[in-house]
Amino acid sequence: MTPARATRPLRVPRPPQPEAHRPPQPRRAPGPPAAAPGTLVRALLPLVRAEAAAEAPAAGVEAGDLEQGAWVRLLERPVRAGAPGDPARWVRDVVRAEARRARRIAARERTYRHEPPADLESDPERIALRTDWNRVVRAAVGRTPGRCPSVLTAMLSAEDLTYREMAGELGMSQGSLGPLRSRCLGCLRRMLAAEVAAPERGGKER
Repeated sequence: MTPARATRPLRVPRPPQPEAHRPPQPRRAPGPPAAAPGTLVRALLPLVRAEAAAEAPAAGVEAGDLEQGAWVRLLERPVRAGAPGDPARWVRDVVRAEARRARRIAARERTYRHEPPADLESDPERIALRTDWNRVVRAAVGRTPGRCPSVLTAMLSAEDLTYREMAGELGMSQGSLGPLRSRCLGCLRRMLAAEVAAPERGGKER
Protein backbone atom coordinates (compact mmCIF):
# COMPACT_ATOMS: atom_id res chain seq x y z
CA MET A 1 0.00 0.00 0.00
CA THR A 2 1.16 3.51 -0.77
CA PRO A 3 1.54 5.60 2.37
CA ALA A 4 -0.80 8.54 2.54
CA ARG A 5 0.80 11.94 2.17
CA ALA A 6 0.54 14.32 5.07
CA THR A 7 -1.59 17.26 4.24
CA ARG A 8 -0.46 20.75 5.27
CA PRO A 9 -2.97 22.91 7.06
CA LEU A 10 -4.25 25.77 5.01
CA ARG A 11 -3.18 29.24 6.08
CA VAL A 12 -6.02 31.61 6.46
CA PRO A 13 -4.92 35.24 5.79
CA ARG A 14 -5.47 37.53 8.70
CA PRO A 15 -7.91 40.30 8.03
CA PRO A 16 -6.35 43.81 7.91
CA GLN A 17 -6.40 45.55 11.24
CA PRO A 18 -8.64 48.53 11.58
CA GLU A 19 -7.00 51.92 11.54
CA ALA A 20 -7.61 52.31 15.26
CA HIS A 21 -5.70 49.08 16.15
CA ARG A 22 -2.56 49.87 14.12
CA PRO A 23 0.47 50.74 16.25
CA PRO A 24 1.28 54.44 16.08
CA GLN A 25 4.12 55.35 13.72
CA PRO A 26 6.99 57.35 15.26
CA ARG A 27 7.10 60.97 14.13
CA ARG A 28 10.22 62.89 13.33
CA ALA A 29 11.03 65.66 15.67
CA PRO A 30 10.56 68.98 13.92
CA GLY A 31 13.79 70.79 13.13
CA PRO A 32 14.55 74.31 14.23
CA PRO A 33 12.63 76.92 12.28
CA ALA A 34 14.63 78.54 9.47
CA ALA A 35 15.17 82.20 10.07
CA ALA A 36 14.54 84.63 7.27
CA PRO A 37 17.88 85.72 5.69
CA GLY A 38 17.14 89.41 6.05
CA THR A 39 16.17 89.06 9.71
CA LEU A 40 19.28 86.99 10.46
CA VAL A 41 21.60 89.45 8.73
CA ARG A 42 20.11 92.42 10.61
CA ALA A 43 20.48 90.56 13.89
CA LEU A 44 24.13 89.59 13.30
CA LEU A 45 25.28 92.78 11.54
CA PRO A 46 26.45 94.67 14.68
CA LEU A 47 28.32 91.61 15.96
CA VAL A 48 30.01 90.93 12.62
CA ARG A 49 31.13 94.55 12.19
CA ALA A 50 32.47 94.84 15.72
CA GLU A 51 34.39 91.57 15.55
CA ALA A 52 35.77 92.33 12.07
CA ALA A 53 36.96 95.76 13.19
CA ALA A 54 38.73 94.17 16.17
CA GLU A 55 40.46 91.41 14.16
CA ALA A 56 41.37 93.35 10.99
CA PRO A 57 44.48 95.23 12.27
CA ALA A 58 46.20 92.07 13.51
CA ALA A 59 45.32 90.18 10.34
CA GLY A 60 46.59 92.99 8.10
CA VAL A 61 43.40 93.11 6.04
CA GLU A 62 40.43 95.42 5.66
CA ALA A 63 37.55 94.93 8.08
CA GLY A 64 35.20 94.77 5.10
CA ASP A 65 37.02 91.69 3.78
CA LEU A 66 36.46 89.87 7.07
CA GLU A 67 32.80 90.92 7.07
CA GLN A 68 32.35 89.54 3.56
CA GLY A 69 33.93 86.24 4.58
CA ALA A 70 31.57 85.97 7.55
CA TRP A 71 28.51 86.55 5.36
CA VAL A 72 29.72 83.88 2.93
CA ARG A 73 30.00 81.42 5.83
CA LEU A 74 26.47 82.35 6.87
CA LEU A 75 25.12 81.68 3.38
CA GLU A 76 26.87 78.30 3.34
CA ARG A 77 24.93 77.13 6.40
CA PRO A 78 22.08 74.71 5.69
CA VAL A 79 18.74 76.43 5.37
CA ARG A 80 17.12 74.39 8.13
CA ALA A 81 19.98 75.12 10.52
CA GLY A 82 18.45 78.49 11.21
CA ALA A 83 20.18 81.08 13.34
CA PRO A 84 23.24 80.04 15.36
CA GLY A 85 22.42 78.97 18.89
CA ASP A 86 25.04 81.33 20.32
CA PRO A 87 25.30 84.21 17.80
CA ALA A 88 28.15 86.01 19.58
CA ARG A 89 30.32 82.90 19.73
CA TRP A 90 29.49 81.88 16.17
CA VAL A 91 30.41 85.32 14.81
CA ARG A 92 33.62 85.40 16.83
CA ASP A 93 34.70 81.95 15.62
CA VAL A 94 33.86 82.70 11.98
CA VAL A 95 35.59 86.09 11.87
CA ARG A 96 38.68 84.74 13.60
CA ALA A 97 38.81 81.84 11.16
CA GLU A 98 38.68 84.33 8.28
CA ALA A 99 41.47 86.37 9.92
CA ARG A 100 43.66 83.26 10.22
CA ARG A 101 43.02 82.43 6.59
CA ALA A 102 44.00 85.98 5.55
CA ARG A 103 47.25 85.72 7.53
CA ARG A 104 48.10 82.39 5.90
CA ILE A 105 47.52 83.85 2.43
CA ALA A 106 49.64 86.90 3.24
CA ALA A 107 52.45 84.69 4.53
CA ARG A 108 52.53 82.70 1.27
CA GLU A 109 52.45 85.73 -1.02
CA ARG A 110 55.73 86.79 -2.60
CA THR A 111 56.45 90.02 -4.44
CA TYR A 112 58.10 90.08 -7.87
CA ARG A 113 61.28 91.95 -7.03
CA HIS A 114 62.78 91.71 -10.50
CA GLU A 115 59.63 92.64 -12.43
CA PRO A 116 60.35 95.74 -14.55
CA PRO A 117 58.14 98.77 -13.96
CA ALA A 118 55.32 99.31 -16.37
CA ASP A 119 56.18 101.47 -19.38
CA LEU A 120 53.61 104.23 -19.60
CA GLU A 121 54.45 104.83 -23.25
CA SER A 122 53.50 101.26 -24.13
CA ASP A 123 50.29 101.26 -22.10
CA PRO A 124 47.48 100.25 -24.50
CA GLU A 125 44.97 102.66 -22.97
CA ARG A 126 47.33 105.61 -23.23
CA ILE A 127 48.20 104.71 -26.81
CA ALA A 128 44.51 104.51 -27.76
CA LEU A 129 43.71 107.84 -26.12
CA ARG A 130 46.69 109.56 -27.70
CA THR A 131 45.82 108.17 -31.14
CA ASP A 132 42.22 109.33 -30.82
CA TRP A 133 43.28 112.79 -29.66
CA ASN A 134 45.74 113.16 -32.55
CA ARG A 135 42.98 112.21 -34.97
CA VAL A 136 40.66 114.86 -33.54
CA VAL A 137 43.37 117.55 -33.63
CA ARG A 138 44.45 116.83 -37.21
CA ALA A 139 40.84 116.78 -38.39
CA ALA A 140 40.32 120.21 -36.79
CA VAL A 141 43.57 121.53 -38.32
CA GLY A 142 42.25 120.76 -41.78
CA ARG A 143 39.19 122.94 -41.14
CA THR A 144 41.05 126.06 -39.98
CA PRO A 145 40.89 129.08 -42.34
CA GLY A 146 43.53 130.70 -44.58
CA ARG A 147 47.10 129.53 -44.19
CA CYS A 148 46.48 128.04 -40.76
CA PRO A 149 46.40 124.41 -42.00
CA SER A 150 49.92 124.77 -43.42
CA VAL A 151 51.22 126.54 -40.31
CA LEU A 152 49.69 124.09 -37.86
CA THR A 153 50.76 121.07 -39.91
CA ALA A 154 54.35 122.34 -39.85
CA MET A 155 54.10 122.76 -36.08
CA LEU A 156 52.84 119.18 -35.69
CA SER A 157 55.56 117.74 -37.90
CA ALA A 158 57.47 114.77 -36.49
CA GLU A 159 60.72 116.42 -37.63
CA ASP A 160 60.35 119.01 -34.83
CA LEU A 161 61.21 121.96 -37.07
CA THR A 162 62.89 125.02 -35.64
CA TYR A 163 61.30 128.45 -35.99
CA ARG A 164 63.64 129.34 -38.88
CA GLU A 165 63.07 126.02 -40.66
CA MET A 166 59.32 126.40 -40.32
CA ALA A 167 59.40 129.93 -41.78
CA GLY A 168 61.57 128.74 -44.68
CA GLU A 169 59.26 125.82 -45.45
CA LEU A 170 56.20 128.08 -45.44
CA GLY A 171 57.98 130.76 -47.51
CA MET A 172 57.51 133.63 -45.06
CA SER A 173 59.65 135.66 -42.73
CA GLN A 174 60.06 134.78 -39.09
CA GLY A 175 58.52 138.13 -38.15
CA SER A 176 55.26 137.38 -39.94
CA LEU A 177 55.22 133.74 -38.79
CA GLY A 178 54.86 134.66 -35.09
CA PRO A 179 51.53 136.58 -35.26
CA LEU A 180 50.08 134.09 -37.78
CA ARG A 181 51.06 131.18 -35.56
CA SER A 182 49.33 132.78 -32.56
CA ARG A 183 46.11 133.45 -34.53
CA CYS A 184 46.05 129.87 -35.88
CA LEU A 185 46.58 128.35 -32.44
CA GLY A 186 43.77 130.49 -31.02
CA CYS A 187 41.45 129.40 -33.79
CA LEU A 188 42.35 125.73 -33.26
CA ARG A 189 41.85 126.05 -29.51
CA ARG A 190 38.36 127.48 -29.95
CA MET A 191 37.40 124.74 -32.42
CA LEU A 192 38.60 121.98 -30.08
CA ALA A 193 36.82 123.53 -27.11
CA ALA A 194 33.56 123.46 -29.06
CA GLU A 195 34.00 119.91 -30.40
CA VAL A 196 35.47 118.16 -27.34
CA ALA A 197 32.95 118.72 -24.55
CA ALA A 198 34.33 119.34 -21.10
CA PRO A 199 33.16 116.74 -18.54
CA GLU A 200 30.73 117.81 -15.87
CA ARG A 201 30.80 116.75 -12.24
CA GLY A 202 30.33 113.04 -11.84
CA GLY A 203 32.19 112.21 -15.07
CA LYS A 204 29.31 112.98 -17.45
CA GLU A 205 29.94 114.85 -20.67
CA ARG A 206 27.85 117.81 -21.62
